[in-house]
Amino acid sequence: MPLTEQTTAPRAAPPALAPRIHHVGVQTADLDNCLTWYQEFFGAEKRWELDRFSDLTLSRLPGIGRLVEVAVGDLRFHLFDRSDHDRRVPPEESHQFQHVCLRVDEPDELTAVRERWIELYDSGRFAFARQDGPTEVVVDEDGVRSLYLFDVNGLEYEFAHVPEGHR
Repeated sequence: MPLTEQTTAPRAAPPALAPRIHHVGVQTADLDNCLTWYQEFFGAEKRWELDRFSDLTLSRLPGIGRLVEVAVGDLRFHLFDRSDHDRRVPPEESHQFQHVCLRVDEPDELTAVRERWIELYDSGRFAFARQDGPTEVVVDEDGVRSLYLFDVNGLEYEFAHVPEGHR
């Protein structure tokens, strides 16, 4: 078949994807600090822990020593350490996930989340990679309320309340 005939034939549409988040992987330099913070901030429960890994995991994450899964409802976090972690926060201009947005059911939950972060920070019990506090709760023109904060590793989370019928 000539090349022109191959390129003009209609292609079948790929099947639609419907991915859902299974877990968020969080690399840390201090697993115990991180684990305790996620348990206290999110109210996460420890589900399981690993210290033996497949060849694939070892090739992707050299130096991994421990992985702990914690969960809040259906949201899971895989917290893990690496022996060669340099404890530096990636430069803001580097490629990275900029933030993960977690939706809350009620607007008042945003204030509670903000206050909880401040309480844990002020306790002095946690080492934070960044000293930036949480933002104020902001409301956009569609009525969506948002709050941004960093975890102990310097990873950014957005908490949002989206009114019924919006986005």
